[in-house]
Amino acid sequence: MKKTIMSLATVAGLSAALTTNVYAAESVEVDPGDTLWGLSQTHGVSVADLKDWNNLDSNLIYPGDQLTVAPATTNTRVDSNSNSYTVQSGDTLWAISQRTGASVSQIKAWNDLQSNTIYPGQTLAVSGGVETKETNDVVRELEVSATAYTANCAGCSGVTATGINLLENPDKKVIAVDPDVIPLGTEVYVEGYGYAVAGDVGSAITGNKIDVFIPSRQEALNWGRKQVTVQILK
Repeated sequence: MKKTIMSLATVAGLSAALTTNVYAAESVEVDPGDTLWGLSQTHGVSVADLKDWNNLDSNLIYPGDQLTVAPATTNTRVDSNSNSYTVQSGDTLWAISQRTGASVSQIKAWNDLQSNTIYPGQTLAVSGGVETKETNDVVRELEVSATAYTANCAGCSGVTATGINLLENPDKKVIAVDPDVIPLGTEVYVEGYGYAVAGDVGSAITGNKIDVFIPSRQEALNWGRKQVTVQILK
């Protein structure tokens, strides 16, 4: 994947504690096998954002396409010594991670975010001064066999056992579980997948097995079957 950043300018504000940052749009070149969902996970944005920024009417993309993965933004924020950041219009988790030096996964962990969706005016913790679930709120851990599934299949309603419509919420992180092992509604952290909710069941999902939801059929096939650690969270 070829990444292009058109320009980046940083101008010092009137106060030493403030910095005005002008971030130009960033784009990438689509490689064979890339999907909108995969790119959304890599860059910490939603599929809907990618479609909006690139005027896409469907999820189809082609090798060689240039896709915007972060729009141009201008905003003023506290310097890197601050523990928090106020979301501005047009911000994405990926863009905020570039400005603050924290990774997307760290920002999501510090703010208990289950998806990449953020809102203007929202205050986010951007430093490790905030304790994370991984270190403080883990009830137990278990090793499981993890496969993947998608809602886009013949005969699939797209609605989980707990009523989550995955066709309408393709960015939602949901896993199918054996309720006797992981109760439905439990918040979890799945190695290699991220924060999710136990929101579905499956006839083949018994014992220490889970099925992770991935909206793209190809990405789900690429996941295959693997042994992963699941953290059960408070």
